[in-house]
Amino acid sequence: MTAATERRLGYADLPALLTRMTGDEKHGPSATSTLDVLWVLYDQVLRIGPDTVDSQARDRFLLSKGHGPMAYYAVLAAKGFIPPDWLDTFGAYDSPLGYHPDRTLVPGVEISSGSLGHGLPLGVGVALGLRAQGLTDTRTYVLVGDAELDEGSNHEAIAYAGATGLDTLTAVVVDNRSATHGWPGGIGARFAANGWSTATVDGRDHRALRSAFTTPLPGKPHVVVAVVEEKG
Repeated sequence: MTAATERRLGYADLPALLTRMTGDEKHGPSATSTLDVLWVLYDQVLRIGPDTVDSQARDRFLLSKGHGPMAYYAVLAAKGFIPPDWLDTFGAYDSPLGYHPDRTLVPGVEISSGSLGHGLPLGVGVALGLRAQGLTDTRTYVLVGDAELDEGSNHEAIAYAGATGLDTLTAVVVDNRSATHGWPGGIGARFAANGWSTATVDGRDHRALRSAFTTPLPGKPHVVVAVVEEKG
C-alpha cells in the first residue's frame, strides 16, 4: 500500500506513526519537541504537497535540526509524501529513512542535514536565489534548534539576512533549553538586534504558531521562537 492509497491521516495519528520508528531513542526528544511546529507548518502554512515537490513556486522547508528526524518523517507520512510503511524500516541498512534525512532518498526533503549550523545559511542562499528569480511570493522556512545557535555560521546568516531585508525567509527556533550558554534577553532579542521581526510562542499551541508563521511582516526576515520544555 502506498501513501496515496492510505486513508487521510491527521494530527491524532502522529503518536502511532512515531512508535513505528525504533533504534534512535537517544534523539527522541529532538523529534517530539519539533512535532507540533512541523505539523502546523505542513498542515496550515507551507504551500507544498506530494504533487508539488518539484514545483518551482513551492515553499521551501529546510530541517536544519536533522539529528532527530522522526517527527519530520511522521509528518511527511501523514501528509502523503512517503508511504507510512517506510517508517517501519527507519534506520535499517537499506532504508531511505536514515537517522539524518537525505534529500536524494526522501520525497519532499530539501536538504540533507544533521551537522549543526548548516541549515540557516543554506536557507539564506535559497531565499536569495528565489528572490533573484523573481519568485517573491515563495517563502523559505528553516527549523533550527536553540543549541545550534552556538554555531558561528548561524550568526553570519542572521546578520546577512537582516542587513539585506530578506523578508521571504522565516527561521523557526525550537527552544527546549538545550543551548550551552543561553541568550540574555531571550533568543528573539538576538535576531531583533540584526533587523529581524520576532515572535515568541508556546511551541505546542497550534493557533499561536500559525499566527506567528502567517502574520505579514514586509521588509524584514522573521523568526518564530517556539518554546518547548523538552531537552534534545
